[in-house]
Amino acid sequence: MTPSSKPKKSSSGKSARAAELLPERELHRIVATVLRLARSTGAEETEVHVDEVADNLTRFANNGIHQNVAEQGLTVSVRTVVDGRTARATTNRIEEDSLRATIEASLALAHSQPKDPRVLPMLPKQRYRSVNRFVKQTAALTAEERARAVRLACDLAIKKGQVAAGIFASGQSQSAIGNSRGLFAAYRETHAEFSITMQEAAAASWAKANSADVRAFEPQKLAARASDKAHLAVNARELPPGRYTVILEPAAVLDLVGFLFYDFAATALEDKRSCLNDRMGTPLFGKNITIADDAYHPLQQGAPFDGEGLPRQRVLLVDRGIPRNLVYSRAAAKAARKTPTGHGFALPNEYGEAPMNLVFTGGDSSLEKMIASTGRGLLVTRLWYIREVDPYEKVMTGMTRDGLFLVENGRVTTAVRNFRFNQSLIEMLSNVELLGPAVRATGEEAFEMVVPAMKVHNFHFSEVTKF
Repeated sequence: MTPSSKPKKSSSGKSARAAELLPERELHRIVATVLRLARSTGAEETEVHVDEVADNLTRFANNGIHQNVAEQGLTVSVRTVVDGRTARATTNRIEEDSLRATIEASLALAHSQPKDPRVLPMLPKQRYRSVNRFVKQTAALTAEERARAVRLACDLAIKKGQVAAGIFASGQSQSAIGNSRGLFAAYRETHAEFSITMQEAAAASWAKANSADVRAFEPQKLAARASDKAHLAVNARELPPGRYTVILEPAAVLDLVGFLFYDFAATALEDKRSCLNDRMGTPLFGKNITIADDAYHPLQQGAPFDGEGLPRQRVLLVDRGIPRNLVYSRAAAKAARKTPTGHGFALPNEYGEAPMNLVFTGGDSSLEKMIASTGRGLLVTRLWYIREVDPYEKVMTGMTRDGLFLVENGRVTTAVRNFRFNQSLIEMLSNVELLGPAVRATGEEAFEMVVPAMKVHNFHFSEVTKF
């Protein structure tokens, strides 16, 4: 019997086994069924994406759990090509009638599209590098185990006279792609995330971690870090705006440099939408800045193939401050007479490609060393509400949040009222004095990357905020 793929939700607090994903043979069967049904429709080529996710979330606030939910769902997305036209349609059911209707919808949409000269023949069978990011301990994590960790964090908040809020999430996902030319690839991974905000009086601080392996972080250590910072943040003093030396923790670095990722897309340069236009091959950042896109880095997550099934390649994007390379989808590579790098999005799309696994080369300076080396500066926990002001100079604006502290004579002395900043990322990455070890960082404004903490001089704060 074929299981229904409609999402299943539960909000009960009852004990339950962790959800199980479909075996790979079932994904293969779904793909094969679509391709068999498509052969009689007039489609010249057919591509199938199957995506399944099983997510669990425990949410807490005011020192107690107020929500526990679990959701599981599967989608099948079908792209057809006919007479140089392509389109995609999606369903969340896997019965043959639903799959046949999805193929017909995709074909109808394709017939209504103009011919696209950039549409290429689908890929034949490929060879993929093996990656293993499915951790059984994460997949088996129960609501009770998440609740126990949350309880300990809330107990700490109560003991300290604080209020805790946040989430503990875990889950697993898988994807498969196949086409009518014989390509098939499948990938699965697990994921876990703990985020906590601790509030004391009007002050608050925050800590967060994310990994394929739930054992890679300790919720109680994150809670203790947020608690200590919240206590230190009480009675913050106001400083004048201006240019300061800053010590950016990894989350703050991530949420800024995350705005750079699409600038390394070949399509962005072709469309004159990149800060790297007319700057490739010339010094742009400091010599201590080296960036790669590496889907195989041990701290990364994500499939080893792109939206067309092409294997992802490691690409050196910035070498000691000099932008050296871009990433290319198949269509962008053909237009530029380059080799595709395996970074294309599922077709059709208007964005082309992007590096989704950025890795910054770090250094050996701990946060403690950065603080000790600073005569006067600011320690920044994280940033939020970041927006782009000038896309070519990469000027960003946003605010500090959840812990801004004054550093004087090599030690943290007091909390500081939050600032708004207006800062060019190009200038910032030219002013980096020290780098910490590169870690898997998670924030709120960008997807997870591998980045270091940074000590940066002349960071521009434009005004004091009202909170």
